[in-house]
Amino acid sequence: MSKIAIYPGTFDPITFGHIDVIKKSLKLFDKIVVAISDEGNKKYLFSSKERIEIVNKALFKDLKLNKKKILVVSFDSLTTDLCKKYKSNIILRGLRAVSDFEYEFQLAGMNRKLNQNIETIFLMSDIENQIISSRFVKEIVKLNGDIKKFATKSTIKSLKEKYE
Repeated sequence: MSKIAIYPGTFDPITFGHIDVIKKSLKLFDKIVVAISDEGNKKYLFSSKERIEIVNKALFKDLKLNKKKILVVSFDSLTTDLCKKYKSNIILRGLRAVSDFEYEFQLAGMNRKLNQNIETIFLMSDIENQIISSRFVKEIVKLNGDIKKFATKSTIKSLKEKYE
């Protein structure tokens, strides 16, 4: 039986920090479901359809990762329901700094209360990518800054087009 992990997030846009977590998780699991949140309460720069396209381009066109091991989907349900749908009992979460941990710890606890069979695994991106956040990347692009160290070529192109 293959081990499938769900990696939920907004990915608005995907950064090298997210990609680090995906690459590391590919060493641990047979398949990763990159689940793009389409929750109505948040204001996104990109629509869920655009984010799916951006993530697919970043992972498969820019980085040439294995399409058989990664599935990119959008969702507007509980992450625990998504786990049921894809027959997974693992939720992946990326940690950048200690400040992330409190929120992520609470989220993991809530998911565990919703489904006691689900485990949350925290992965840290490499140290050079721990400072990266989608919010900062968007802000830098908006102010005409260089984000080559933070995102793939196709993601940068999508961001620049959005702000033109």
